[in-house]
Amino acid sequence: MYTLISLIVRFLPSAQGAAPVHGVAHNLMERAESRAGRHPHQAQELRDAARAYLSVIR
Repeated sequence: MYTLISLIVRFLPSAQGAAPVHGVAHNLMERAESRAGRHPHQAQELRDAARAYLSVIR
């Protein structure tokens, strides 16, 4: 659970000082896609983080 929360916080605009180009959820899903072949567990954590972020802001 800590990993999931740390991933979300890492992509929040206030944590970076500037808003991400496409949005937090989009960036998380892109990173998940890039890790899917070699690190499926990390990819799933990133997808879960994107879903959690979307459920919080909706």
